[in-house]
Amino acid sequence: QVQLVESGGGLVQAGGSLRLSCAASGRTFSIYAMGWFRQAPGKEREFVAALTWSGGRTLYADSFQGRFTISRDNAKNTVYLQMNSLKSEDTAVYYCAATNRLLILLFKGDEYNSWGQGTQVTVSS
Repeated sequence: QVQLVESGGGLVQAGGSLRLSCAASGRTFSIYAMGWFRQAPGKEREFVAALTWSGGRTLYADSFQGRFTISRDNAKNTVYLQMNSLKSEDTAVYYCAATNRLLILLFKGDEYNSWGQGTQVTVSS
């Protein structure tokens, strides 16, 4: 089992930046991919970005490519989400996820089997 803990959320003004962190512990050797999802009030969970641990392949939802960047620190078993040019529409709970399954479609949340508790990001206008 992999345990995930997100951090770095908070309140930021529109146009500002935040960097989210997700630290993995436990059976980290089994991780195939880690990703970020978000869920805004009244909306369904949506895919943001993902990264394969061994190959370093990244995938972004079209809405976030260019503003958000996913990266990793292998030594720390940590994945990051750098968020720039934040908008009020980005307000949501951001969740980190990990999977030990071999995935082709990294955007499918159902394929991830470890989830963090989430970190709140609030963007004020």
